[in-house]
Amino acid sequence: MIKLLIIVIVVLVGGFFLLRWLLPAISPRPDGLGVENGRLSPCPDKPNCVSTLSNGKTQGMDPLVYDGETSNAHHQITNIINQTPNTTIISTESDYIYAEFRTPLLNLIDDVEFYFDSENGLIHFRSASRLGYGDLEANRKRMNIIIEAYTR
Repeated sequence: MIKLLIIVIVVLVGGFFLLRWLLPAISPRPDGLGVENGRLSPCPDKPNCVSTLSNGKTQGMDPLVYDGETSNAHHQITNIINQTPNTTIISTESDYIYAEFRTPLLNLIDDVEFYFDSENGLIHFRSASRLGYGDLEANRKRMNIIIEAYTR
């Protein structure tokens, strides 16, 4: 009985680590990231994405407003991202930041983009899960945390 229990535990733990490794491997970086004609890509028709360029209660959020130099707002958002665990900035330009946020338990990847609209003093963003349909509002919660840190 003890041997069977040990085998079950080893299989479960091994399966967990295999799953944690496999999920990012089967979720490649999506096409269409970045800014085109002053806009980030629209959210897919799934509730696991939020964007300042989407409408509606499920996906829509308000952009951040900034005064002054774009470089200051860019620096502030970069610092917030760098202080967030399990996060990597993949690409940064003077008006754009792209980062990957990973969930601690299963290592799932969410793609987060920021576009600094210097003409209007707005920071547009998009946060989307790579896998699945729903996300238990994880992307919205993440962006609310970033908004709170930015506006302090």
